[in-house]
Amino acid sequence: MDTYSKSYDALSPKERSRLLRRHALHCKYAKAVELYADTDMPLGNIAGACGVSAGGLGSYLRRYWRELVLRRHGIGTDGGDPLAVKIIQAGGQSTVAHAKYKDAVAACDSLDYIDLNVSQIARKYGLDGTALANFMRVHYPEALVRREELRRKLGVNDNVWHGARKVCVDQYADAVELYRSTDMTVAEIAERCKVSESGLSQHLRFYHKDVLTGKRRVRAAAKTGQKAYGRILGNGRKYQPSVKTETKYAEALNLYRTTALTMKEIVSRTGVPKEGFRFYLHKWHKELVLERLGVSGDVDGHADLRSARRRMKPTAAKYEPAIESLRQRPRPTAKVAAEFGLNADVFREYLRRHNPELLCRKDIVHMDNGKNVSLSCKERYAEAIRLYATTGEALRSIAERLGLVYKTVDGFVRRNYPEAVARHNELIKCPGVQKDNNN
Repeated sequence: MDTYSKSYDALSPKERSRLLRRHALHCKYAKAVELYADTDMPLGNIAGACGVSAGGLGSYLRRYWRELVLRRHGIGTDGGDPLAVKIIQAGGQSTVAHAKYKDAVAACDSLDYIDLNVSQIARKYGLDGTALANFMRVHYPEALVRREELRRKLGVNDNVWHGARKVCVDQYADAVELYRSTDMTVAEIAERCKVSESGLSQHLRFYHKDVLTGKRRVRAAAKTGQKAYGRILGNGRKYQPSVKTETKYAEALNLYRTTALTMKEIVSRTGVPKEGFRFYLHKWHKELVLERLGVSGDVDGHADLRSARRRMKPTAAKYEPAIESLRQRPRPTAKVAAEFGLNADVFREYLRRHNPELLCRKDIVHMDNGKNVSLSCKERYAEAIRLYATTGEALRSIAERLGLVYKTVDGFVRRNYPEAVARHNELIKCPGVQKDNNN
Protein backbone atom coordinates (compact mmCIF):
# COMPACT_ATOMS: atom_id res chain seq x y z
CA MET A 1 0.00 0.00 0.00
CA ASP A 2 2.88 2.33 0.83
CA THR A 3 4.51 1.61 -2.52
CA TYR A 4 1.22 2.31 -4.32
CA SER A 5 0.75 5.57 -2.39
CA LYS A 6 4.25 6.73 -3.28
CA SER A 7 3.72 5.87 -6.95
CA TYR A 8 0.36 7.67 -7.01
CA ASP A 9 1.81 10.76 -5.31
CA ALA A 10 4.56 10.88 -7.92
CA LEU A 11 2.00 11.29 -10.72
CA SER A 12 1.16 14.69 -12.14
CA PRO A 13 -2.40 16.04 -11.69
CA LYS A 14 -3.14 15.28 -15.33
CA GLU A 15 -1.94 11.69 -14.97
CA ARG A 16 -3.97 11.24 -11.78
CA SER A 17 -7.10 12.53 -13.49
CA ARG A 18 -6.56 10.13 -16.39
CA LEU A 19 -6.06 7.22 -13.98
CA LEU A 20 -9.23 8.03 -12.03
CA ARG A 21 -11.29 8.31 -15.23
CA ARG A 22 -10.03 4.94 -16.42
CA HIS A 23 -10.86 3.35 -13.05
CA ALA A 24 -14.39 4.79 -13.22
CA LEU A 25 -14.76 3.40 -16.76
CA HIS A 26 -13.78 -0.11 -15.65
CA CYS A 27 -16.21 0.05 -12.72
CA LYS A 28 -19.01 1.19 -15.04
CA TYR A 29 -18.70 -1.83 -17.35
CA ALA A 30 -17.58 -4.49 -14.81
CA LYS A 31 -20.94 -6.29 -14.66
CA ALA A 32 -21.38 -6.13 -18.43
CA VAL A 33 -17.94 -7.68 -19.01
CA GLU A 34 -18.82 -10.53 -16.64
CA LEU A 35 -22.05 -11.27 -18.54
CA TYR A 36 -20.28 -11.01 -21.90
CA ALA A 37 -17.61 -13.50 -20.79
CA ASP A 38 -19.88 -16.04 -19.02
CA THR A 39 -23.04 -16.02 -21.15
CA ASP A 40 -24.13 -16.05 -24.79
CA MET A 41 -26.42 -13.03 -24.40
CA PRO A 42 -26.35 -10.60 -27.34
CA LEU A 43 -24.43 -7.39 -26.76
CA GLY A 44 -27.59 -5.26 -26.95
CA ASN A 45 -29.33 -7.35 -24.29
CA ILE A 46 -26.31 -7.13 -21.99
CA ALA A 47 -26.19 -3.36 -22.42
CA GLY A 48 -29.88 -3.06 -21.59
CA ALA A 49 -29.55 -5.26 -18.50
CA CYS A 50 -26.60 -3.22 -17.19
CA GLY A 51 -28.04 0.21 -18.05
CA VAL A 52 -25.29 1.22 -20.49
CA SER A 53 -25.33 2.04 -24.19
CA ALA A 54 -24.64 -0.77 -26.64
CA GLY A 55 -22.24 1.40 -28.66
CA GLY A 56 -20.25 2.41 -25.60
CA LEU A 57 -20.06 -1.17 -24.33
CA GLY A 58 -18.94 -2.42 -27.74
CA SER A 59 -16.17 0.17 -27.96
CA TYR A 60 -15.03 -0.61 -24.41
CA LEU A 61 -14.89 -4.37 -25.07
CA ARG A 62 -13.00 -3.98 -28.35
CA ARG A 63 -10.42 -1.75 -26.67
CA TYR A 64 -9.88 -3.36 -23.25
CA TRP A 65 -11.29 -6.92 -23.62
CA ARG A 66 -10.58 -7.66 -27.26
CA GLU A 67 -9.67 -11.29 -26.54
CA LEU A 68 -13.24 -11.85 -25.31
CA VAL A 69 -14.66 -10.31 -28.48
CA LEU A 70 -12.37 -12.46 -30.65
CA ARG A 71 -13.39 -15.57 -28.72
CA ARG A 72 -17.09 -14.84 -29.22
CA HIS A 73 -16.52 -14.34 -32.94
CA GLY A 74 -14.44 -17.49 -33.19
CA ILE A 75 -11.30 -15.67 -34.33
CA GLY A 76 -7.86 -16.83 -33.22
CA THR A 77 -4.83 -14.61 -32.61
CA ASP A 78 -2.13 -17.16 -33.54
CA GLY A 79 -0.08 -15.94 -30.61
CA GLY A 80 -0.10 -12.33 -31.87
CA ASP A 81 -1.39 -9.10 -30.43
CA PRO A 82 -5.21 -9.23 -30.11
CA LEU A 83 -5.41 -5.50 -30.88
CA ALA A 84 -3.83 -6.14 -34.28
CA VAL A 85 -6.48 -8.72 -35.29
CA LYS A 86 -9.40 -7.41 -37.35
CA ILE A 87 -12.80 -8.60 -36.10
CA ILE A 88 -14.56 -7.73 -39.36
CA GLN A 89 -12.53 -6.94 -42.45
CA ALA A 90 -13.63 -3.92 -44.47
CA GLY A 91 -16.47 -5.06 -46.71
CA GLY A 92 -16.39 -8.56 -45.20
CA GLN A 93 -18.79 -10.52 -43.02
CA SER A 94 -18.47 -11.48 -39.40
CA THR A 95 -18.11 -15.10 -38.36
CA VAL A 96 -21.38 -14.85 -36.44
CA ALA A 97 -23.31 -13.62 -39.49
CA HIS A 98 -21.63 -16.23 -41.70
CA ALA A 99 -22.62 -19.04 -39.34
CA LYS A 100 -26.18 -17.69 -39.11
CA TYR A 101 -26.86 -17.40 -42.84
CA LYS A 102 -24.54 -19.96 -44.51
CA ASP A 103 -27.10 -22.81 -44.71
CA ALA A 104 -29.80 -20.52 -46.07
CA VAL A 105 -27.37 -19.05 -48.63
CA ALA A 106 -26.42 -22.56 -49.76
CA ALA A 107 -30.12 -23.41 -50.11
CA CYS A 108 -30.72 -20.31 -52.24
CA ASP A 109 -27.90 -21.44 -54.55
CA SER A 110 -29.23 -25.02 -54.79
CA LEU A 111 -31.62 -26.52 -57.34
CA ASP A 112 -33.42 -28.36 -54.56
CA TYR A 113 -35.11 -25.13 -53.47
CA ILE A 114 -35.40 -23.40 -56.84
CA ASP A 115 -39.18 -23.43 -56.63
CA LEU A 116 -39.13 -21.36 -53.41
CA ASN A 117 -38.45 -17.66 -53.20
CA VAL A 118 -35.88 -16.17 -50.77
CA SER A 119 -38.50 -15.36 -48.13
CA GLN A 120 -39.78 -18.94 -48.11
CA ILE A 121 -36.27 -20.32 -47.76
CA ALA A 122 -35.57 -17.87 -44.91
CA ARG A 123 -38.64 -19.08 -43.01
CA LYS A 124 -37.49 -22.70 -43.39
CA TYR A 125 -34.29 -21.77 -41.54
CA GLY A 126 -35.97 -19.53 -38.97
CA LEU A 127 -34.63 -16.31 -40.48
CA ASP A 128 -36.10 -13.00 -41.55
CA GLY A 129 -36.60 -12.88 -45.30
CA THR A 130 -35.56 -9.24 -45.72
CA ALA A 131 -32.45 -9.78 -43.59
CA LEU A 132 -31.40 -12.82 -45.64
CA ALA A 133 -31.98 -10.99 -48.93
CA ASN A 134 -29.97 -7.98 -47.73
CA PHE A 135 -27.14 -10.24 -46.54
CA MET A 136 -26.97 -11.91 -49.94
CA ARG A 137 -27.13 -8.59 -51.82
CA VAL A 138 -24.02 -7.44 -49.92
CA HIS A 139 -21.97 -10.65 -49.88
CA TYR A 140 -23.46 -12.99 -52.53
CA PRO A 141 -25.04 -10.78 -55.23
CA GLU A 142 -24.03 -13.19 -58.02
CA ALA A 143 -26.03 -16.02 -56.36
CA LEU A 144 -29.18 -13.91 -56.46
CA VAL A 145 -28.62 -13.04 -60.15
CA ARG A 146 -28.10 -16.73 -61.09
CA ARG A 147 -31.16 -17.74 -59.10
CA GLU A 148 -33.48 -15.19 -60.74
CA GLU A 149 -32.28 -16.06 -64.27
CA LEU A 150 -32.81 -19.76 -63.64
CA ARG A 151 -36.26 -19.27 -62.10
CA ARG A 152 -37.26 -17.14 -65.11
CA LYS A 153 -36.12 -19.86 -67.53
CA LEU A 154 -37.99 -22.53 -65.55
CA GLY A 155 -41.11 -20.38 -65.39
CA VAL A 156 -41.29 -20.39 -61.62
CA ASN A 157 -40.40 -16.74 -61.10
CA ASP A 158 -42.77 -14.68 -58.96
CA ASN A 159 -42.95 -11.74 -61.42
CA VAL A 160 -41.62 -9.40 -58.73
CA TRP A 161 -39.03 -6.80 -59.70
CA HIS A 162 -35.64 -7.53 -58.17
CA GLY A 163 -32.77 -5.09 -58.04
CA ALA A 164 -32.65 -1.31 -57.89
CA ARG A 165 -35.87 0.37 -58.96
CA LYS A 166 -35.65 3.28 -61.36
CA VAL A 167 -37.10 5.71 -58.82
CA CYS A 168 -34.34 4.78 -56.37
CA VAL A 169 -31.64 5.02 -59.02
CA ASP A 170 -32.82 8.52 -59.92
CA GLN A 171 -33.18 9.52 -56.27
CA TYR A 172 -29.60 8.59 -55.37
CA ALA A 173 -27.88 9.36 -58.71
CA ASP A 174 -26.42 12.73 -57.69
CA ALA A 175 -25.43 11.40 -54.25
CA VAL A 176 -23.62 8.40 -55.75
CA GLU A 177 -21.72 10.64 -58.17
CA LEU A 178 -20.64 12.94 -55.31
CA TYR A 179 -19.47 9.97 -53.29
CA ARG A 180 -17.54 8.66 -56.30
CA SER A 181 -15.82 11.93 -57.23
CA THR A 182 -15.26 13.72 -53.89
CA ASP A 183 -13.94 13.05 -50.39
CA MET A 184 -17.27 13.93 -48.78
CA THR A 185 -18.68 11.46 -46.25
CA VAL A 186 -22.02 9.69 -46.66
CA ALA A 187 -23.54 11.90 -43.96
CA GLU A 188 -22.38 15.12 -45.68
CA ILE A 189 -23.65 13.95 -49.07
CA ALA A 190 -27.00 12.85 -47.64
CA GLU A 191 -27.46 16.26 -46.05
CA ARG A 192 -26.57 18.12 -49.24
CA CYS A 193 -28.73 15.97 -51.51
CA LYS A 194 -31.63 15.78 -49.02
CA VAL A 195 -31.74 11.97 -48.99
CA SER A 196 -31.74 9.41 -46.19
CA GLU A 197 -28.25 8.67 -44.87
CA SER A 198 -29.06 5.04 -44.08
CA GLY A 199 -30.86 4.66 -47.42
CA LEU A 200 -27.87 6.04 -49.34
CA SER A 201 -25.48 3.79 -47.40
CA GLN A 202 -27.62 0.73 -48.19
CA HIS A 203 -27.97 1.72 -51.85
CA LEU A 204 -24.18 1.95 -52.16
CA ARG A 205 -23.64 -1.44 -50.50
CA PHE A 206 -26.24 -3.17 -52.68
CA TYR A 207 -25.68 -1.66 -56.12
CA HIS A 208 -22.34 0.22 -56.17
CA LYS A 209 -19.82 -2.14 -54.64
CA ASP A 210 -17.18 -0.94 -57.13
CA VAL A 211 -17.40 2.57 -55.64
CA LEU A 212 -16.98 1.22 -52.10
CA THR A 213 -14.03 -0.90 -53.20
CA GLY A 214 -12.33 2.18 -54.66
CA LYS A 215 -12.95 4.13 -51.44
CA ARG A 216 -11.39 1.32 -49.39
CA ARG A 217 -8.24 1.47 -51.52
CA VAL A 218 -8.02 5.23 -50.95
CA ARG A 219 -8.47 4.80 -47.19
CA ALA A 220 -5.85 2.06 -47.07
CA ALA A 221 -3.38 4.36 -48.82
CA ALA A 222 -4.26 7.21 -46.43
CA LYS A 223 -3.24 5.08 -43.42
CA THR A 224 0.36 4.96 -44.63
CA GLY A 225 0.65 8.58 -45.80
CA GLN A 226 1.10 11.79 -43.85
CA LYS A 227 -1.99 13.55 -42.54
CA ALA A 228 -2.91 16.73 -44.38
CA TYR A 229 -5.67 19.22 -43.59
CA GLY A 230 -8.82 18.48 -45.56
CA ARG A 231 -7.56 15.12 -46.88
CA ILE A 232 -9.32 11.83 -46.24
CA LEU A 233 -8.14 9.53 -43.43
CA GLY A 234 -8.16 5.77 -43.07
CA ASN A 235 -11.59 5.89 -41.41
CA GLY A 236 -13.14 7.79 -44.32
CA ARG A 237 -13.35 11.12 -42.51
CA LYS A 238 -11.55 14.30 -43.46
CA TYR A 239 -8.64 15.49 -41.33
CA GLN A 240 -10.25 18.68 -40.11
CA PRO A 241 -12.16 19.90 -37.03
CA SER A 242 -15.88 19.32 -36.82
CA VAL A 243 -18.34 22.11 -37.59
CA LYS A 244 -19.33 22.14 -33.92
CA THR A 245 -15.72 22.67 -32.83
CA GLU A 246 -15.12 25.42 -35.40
CA THR A 247 -18.27 27.23 -34.28
CA LYS A 248 -17.29 26.92 -30.63
CA TYR A 249 -13.88 28.57 -31.11
CA ALA A 250 -14.74 30.94 -33.99
CA GLU A 251 -14.87 34.11 -31.89
CA ALA A 252 -11.76 33.23 -29.89
CA LEU A 253 -9.88 32.39 -33.09
CA ASN A 254 -10.81 35.73 -34.63
CA LEU A 255 -9.49 37.59 -31.55
CA TYR A 256 -6.31 35.52 -31.61
CA ARG A 257 -5.77 36.32 -35.30
CA THR A 258 -6.64 40.02 -35.30
CA THR A 259 -5.62 41.30 -31.85
CA ALA A 260 -2.66 41.19 -29.49
CA LEU A 261 -4.74 39.96 -26.54
CA THR A 262 -3.14 37.24 -24.44
CA MET A 263 -4.56 33.74 -24.30
CA LYS A 264 -5.92 34.41 -20.82
CA GLU A 265 -7.73 37.55 -21.96
CA ILE A 266 -9.21 35.81 -25.02
CA VAL A 267 -10.66 32.86 -23.11
CA SER A 268 -11.97 35.22 -20.43
CA ARG A 269 -13.87 37.24 -23.05
CA THR A 270 -15.24 34.30 -25.03
CA GLY A 271 -15.82 31.79 -22.22
CA VAL A 272 -14.08 28.86 -23.95
CA PRO A 273 -11.78 26.50 -22.00
CA LYS A 274 -8.16 27.61 -22.05
CA GLU A 275 -6.58 24.18 -22.57
CA GLY A 276 -9.16 23.26 -25.20
CA PHE A 277 -8.50 26.45 -27.15
CA ARG A 278 -4.74 25.98 -26.90
CA PHE A 279 -5.06 22.40 -28.24
CA TYR A 280 -7.35 23.63 -31.05
CA LEU A 281 -4.80 26.28 -32.08
CA HIS A 282 -1.77 23.98 -32.01
CA LYS A 283 -3.58 21.21 -33.92
CA TRP A 284 -5.48 23.14 -36.58
CA HIS A 285 -3.94 26.66 -36.72
CA LYS A 286 -0.25 26.13 -36.03
CA GLU A 287 0.68 28.89 -38.49
CA LEU A 288 -1.10 31.48 -36.30
CA VAL A 289 0.72 30.21 -33.21
CA LEU A 290 4.08 30.51 -34.98
CA GLU A 291 3.20 33.97 -36.31
CA ARG A 292 2.28 35.19 -32.83
CA LEU A 293 5.51 33.76 -31.39
CA GLY A 294 7.54 35.37 -34.14
CA VAL A 295 8.87 32.00 -35.31
CA SER A 296 9.81 31.85 -38.99
CA GLY A 297 10.89 28.98 -41.21
CA ASP A 298 10.15 25.29 -40.86
CA VAL A 299 9.57 24.08 -37.31
CA ASP A 300 9.66 20.43 -36.37
CA GLY A 301 6.53 19.04 -34.74
CA HIS A 302 8.51 18.16 -31.59
CA ALA A 303 10.41 21.46 -31.35
CA ASP A 304 10.19 23.57 -28.19
CA LEU A 305 8.32 26.68 -29.32
CA ARG A 306 9.32 28.56 -26.16
CA SER A 307 12.99 28.42 -27.14
CA ALA A 308 12.25 29.06 -30.84
CA ARG A 309 10.06 32.12 -30.34
CA ARG A 310 11.37 35.58 -31.19
CA ARG A 311 9.12 38.64 -31.00
CA MET A 312 5.76 37.69 -29.52
CA LYS A 313 2.73 39.59 -30.74
CA PRO A 314 1.35 40.51 -27.25
CA THR A 315 4.80 41.63 -26.09
CA ALA A 316 5.32 43.72 -29.22
CA ALA A 317 1.92 45.38 -28.67
CA LYS A 318 2.85 46.11 -25.05
CA TYR A 319 6.01 48.01 -25.95
CA GLU A 320 4.81 49.54 -29.23
CA PRO A 321 3.59 52.91 -27.78
CA ALA A 322 6.83 53.39 -25.82
CA ILE A 323 8.98 52.48 -28.83
CA GLU A 324 7.07 54.87 -31.09
CA SER A 325 7.46 57.67 -28.53
CA LEU A 326 11.19 56.99 -28.26
CA ARG A 327 11.52 56.94 -32.03
CA GLN A 328 9.83 60.36 -32.41
CA ARG A 329 11.63 61.98 -29.45
CA PRO A 330 14.96 60.35 -28.53
CA ARG A 331 15.72 60.43 -24.78
CA PRO A 332 17.06 58.06 -22.10
CA THR A 333 15.19 54.77 -22.05
CA ALA A 334 14.72 54.96 -18.28
CA LYS A 335 12.59 58.09 -18.69
CA VAL A 336 10.49 56.48 -21.43
CA ALA A 337 9.97 53.40 -19.29
CA ALA A 338 8.85 55.57 -16.35
CA GLU A 339 6.41 57.49 -18.55
CA PHE A 340 4.73 54.30 -19.79
CA GLY A 341 4.89 52.35 -16.52
CA LEU A 342 7.44 49.81 -17.75
CA ASN A 343 10.38 48.15 -16.05
CA ALA A 344 13.42 50.06 -17.30
CA ASP A 345 15.79 47.07 -17.39
CA VAL A 346 13.30 44.81 -19.16
CA PHE A 347 12.38 47.55 -21.65
CA ARG A 348 16.05 48.24 -22.34
CA GLU A 349 16.71 44.52 -22.88
CA TYR A 350 13.77 44.34 -25.33
CA LEU A 351 15.16 47.29 -27.28
CA ARG A 352 18.61 45.72 -27.33
CA ARG A 353 17.16 42.59 -28.94
CA HIS A 354 14.70 44.06 -31.42
CA ASN A 355 15.34 47.82 -31.81
CA PRO A 356 18.99 48.43 -30.93
CA GLU A 357 19.09 51.59 -33.06
CA LEU A 358 16.75 53.33 -30.60
CA LEU A 359 19.02 52.95 -27.59
CA CYS A 360 20.54 56.29 -26.53
CA ARG A 361 24.29 55.85 -26.88
CA LYS A 362 25.04 58.16 -23.97
CA ASP A 363 22.98 55.87 -21.78
CA ILE A 364 24.95 52.74 -22.80
CA VAL A 365 28.46 51.70 -21.75
CA HIS A 366 30.55 49.10 -23.59
CA MET A 367 32.45 47.00 -21.03
CA ASP A 368 35.67 45.03 -21.39
CA ASN A 369 33.83 41.69 -21.44
CA GLY A 370 31.87 42.79 -24.53
CA LYS A 371 28.61 43.51 -22.69
CA ASN A 372 26.59 46.69 -23.29
CA VAL A 373 24.99 47.93 -20.07
CA SER A 374 23.07 50.95 -18.93
CA LEU A 375 25.28 53.68 -17.45
CA SER A 376 22.70 54.48 -14.78
CA CYS A 377 22.41 50.81 -13.77
CA LYS A 378 26.17 50.41 -13.68
CA GLU A 379 26.51 53.40 -11.38
CA ARG A 380 23.55 52.36 -9.22
CA TYR A 381 24.79 48.82 -8.68
CA ALA A 382 28.55 49.51 -8.62
CA GLU A 383 28.92 49.25 -4.83
CA ALA A 384 26.76 46.11 -4.66
CA ILE A 385 28.86 44.46 -7.37
CA ARG A 386 32.12 45.40 -5.60
CA LEU A 387 30.94 43.97 -2.27
CA TYR A 388 29.59 40.83 -3.90
CA ALA A 389 32.85 40.15 -5.77
CA THR A 390 35.17 40.83 -2.78
CA THR A 391 33.25 39.36 0.20
CA GLY A 392 31.30 36.26 1.14
CA GLU A 393 28.17 38.26 1.95
CA ALA A 394 25.03 37.14 0.14
CA LEU A 395 23.72 39.37 -2.64
CA ARG A 396 20.29 39.50 -1.01
CA SER A 397 21.86 40.88 2.18
CA ILE A 398 23.88 43.43 0.20
CA ALA A 399 20.79 44.57 -1.74
CA GLU A 400 18.73 45.02 1.41
CA ARG A 401 21.54 46.97 3.13
CA LEU A 402 21.97 49.32 0.13
CA GLY A 403 18.21 49.72 -0.43
CA LEU A 404 18.15 47.95 -3.80
CA VAL A 405 15.60 45.53 -5.28
CA TYR A 406 17.18 42.10 -4.93
CA LYS A 407 15.68 40.48 -8.05
CA THR A 408 16.70 43.41 -10.23
CA VAL A 409 20.28 43.60 -9.04
CA ASP A 410 20.59 39.80 -9.10
CA GLY A 411 19.54 39.66 -12.75
CA PHE A 412 21.82 42.56 -13.66
CA VAL A 413 24.86 40.92 -12.04
CA ARG A 414 24.29 37.48 -13.50
CA ARG A 415 23.70 38.84 -17.00
CA ASN A 416 26.53 41.33 -17.16
CA TYR A 417 29.11 40.40 -14.48
CA PRO A 418 29.57 36.61 -14.56
CA GLU A 419 33.17 37.11 -13.41
CA ALA A 420 31.91 38.73 -10.18
CA VAL A 421 29.71 35.68 -9.57
CA ALA A 422 32.67 33.37 -10.16
CA ARG A 423 34.92 35.33 -7.73
CA HIS A 424 32.16 35.31 -5.08
CA ASN A 425 31.73 31.54 -5.42
CA GLU A 426 35.48 31.04 -5.03
CA LEU A 427 35.52 33.21 -1.89
CA ILE A 428 32.77 31.29 -0.11
CA LYS A 429 34.61 28.04 -0.79
CA CYS A 430 37.76 29.28 0.95
CA PRO A 431 38.12 28.36 4.65
CA GLY A 432 37.73 31.28 7.05
CA VAL A 433 35.22 33.12 4.84
CA GLN A 434 31.78 33.37 6.43
CA LYS A 435 29.00 31.93 4.26
CA ASP A 436 25.40 33.10 4.17
CA ASN A 437 22.66 30.54 3.44
CA ASN A 438 20.55 33.25 1.79
CA ASN A 439 22.95 33.37 -1.13
